[in-house]
Amino acid sequence: FGTLLLLQCRLKRSSMNHQLSDTVKLPCGAVLSNRLAKAALTEGLATADGLPTAELAQLYGLWSDGGAGLLLSGNIMVDKDHLERPGNVVIDQPPNQAMQDALRRWAEAGTRNDNHLWAQINHSGRQTQKIVNPHPKAPSAVKLALPGGEFGQPVALKTEEIDNIITSFGICAAAVKDAGFTGVEIHSAHGYLLSQFLSPRTNQREDQYGGNLANRARMLLAVVDSVRAAVGPRFPVAVKLNSADFQKGGFAFEESLQVAEWLQDHSIDLIEISGGTYEQPKLVGIAGLEEEEVQNVAQSSSTLMREAYFVDFALAMRDKIKVPLMVTGGFRRRAAMQQAIETGSADVIGIGRPMCVMTDAPNQLLSGLQELPRYEQKLSLFPPQLAWLQNIQLLKMFGSFAVQYWYYAQIDSIGRTGKSNDNITVFEATKQIMKSQKQIMKLRKQLSKNNDQQIDDIWQVKSQFVFIIGCFCAYYYFRIGNPFA
Repeated sequence: FGTLLLLQCRLKRSSMNHQLSDTVKLPCGAVLSNRLAKAALTEGLATADGLPTAELAQLYGLWSDGGAGLLLSGNIMVDKDHLERPGNVVIDQPPNQAMQDALRRWAEAGTRNDNHLWAQINHSGRQTQKIVNPHPKAPSAVKLALPGGEFGQPVALKTEEIDNIITSFGICAAAVKDAGFTGVEIHSAHGYLLSQFLSPRTNQREDQYGGNLANRARMLLAVVDSVRAAVGPRFPVAVKLNSADFQKGGFAFEESLQVAEWLQDHSIDLIEISGGTYEQPKLVGIAGLEEEEVQNVAQSSSTLMREAYFVDFALAMRDKIKVPLMVTGGFRRRAAMQQAIETGSADVIGIGRPMCVMTDAPNQLLSGLQELPRYEQKLSLFPPQLAWLQNIQLLKMFGSFAVQYWYYAQIDSIGRTGKSNDNITVFEATKQIMKSQKQIMKLRKQLSKNNDQQIDDIWQVKSQFVFIIGCFCAYYYFRIGNPFA
């Protein structure tokens, strides 16, 4: 069946014979200059209060030089108390002048080669580290089932809080549009808040936001409408959507397909197909602690396309989904990318980890490079003599996440120095990033303390003013008489 489906898609699209270098026209009218995108990668380069920095602008300038038709930013959070990690950019209110200027510098650098730059906007929900928020808000009070105590017990959102979050997505989208970003992507995958609402495993509500799929998708669709109202009909709006959570009792592919159809009806311009959560990190090709829930999707017969994590899911969506699809995760060989385009499995190919080191990967692919480096195959937290520790599932998972810190360190190095540092070890990178995040949180707490002190000072001045007025009124009353009589 998988082979037949693949052949049918080839026949349907063979006359088009798209190439990686071809343009993509979106439903809103915008055009991507080619079919290669830098996938969203967390940067951690904002200030402690969420302001974009010069390092962030330098990083995106180099990525703009790299030749991708589309750059997706890392997470821009719509709530300062719900970060994906310390160092996220935060837009949770209409930006002040400092934020406007910083966003504009970032956008100018990231579009300096006339490519698109879209802001990925997000709320982390229960996947907020305890050092940021010990009791994050979520659809329901379902705690992450991960060892280590990094994530606290969540608190179920009230209806009015949901309404505020929906509004905040629109505020954030309007801010980045005004700054010069050319599109937005709403993050509804990987176990973050909107993804949590979609999953019956994490959404156990009994109101209009819980229960059947239509209710569980209600917040996502409301966010889409809020964003579209904020940016208008000619501005690209995309959604990153899980093909599945790959967890027992979680969001399944059949539900993902239905949500994708609803998104299409809500004037979405592109859907990026991904998958997994922190508990089942399929998004980076890592096995979680629990057994993966197998989805009812035919596997491609192409050995080339099997290197991509979610291409089969995109292919299975193609009959019902007409908006452009982007697939990210696992692509390394040019031939596999080209085949995914030709068969209709993807309209846009997302490149992630290779661009943490090779910032010009798209240009190299378009110039004929046959395969991107597979850095992950040479990276390990454990030295060779301790490699046996990876046979222990918990340590294997911890080691896999540590490898992600190596990529974080590359992004950090490019932003600060203009070039990667691929000689650093996984262990050194882990120490470096953990130290950096600790420093950011220390500054964040200091800022919060200063803000609290300012508020206390304001209240003290107000109290003194009220006391003086009270004394004056008392004097006036007893010496002159009741003025309100």
